[in-house]
Amino acid sequence: MNTHNPNDFRYRIRRSDDASAHFDGVPLAVRTLSSNTLFQGEHEIGIEHHGALYRLKITRQGKLILNK
Repeated sequence: MNTHNPNDFRYRIRRSDDASAHFDGVPLAVRTLSSNTLFQGEHEIGIEHHGALYRLKITRQGKLILNK
């Protein structure tokens, strides 16, 4: 059963013109990278995190998928 509520914005951070976002009135600085910068022309990259390898892929539809 899908419990995702599309109106639940607790974890969604939007960029504003000054590259900061606000959550409950508290400004949050968010480091933002372009997918072009990350992938550099490739469709898949590896991310090592706490000794585990994750794969971040760009799908044919242009979406991102992260797999462990």
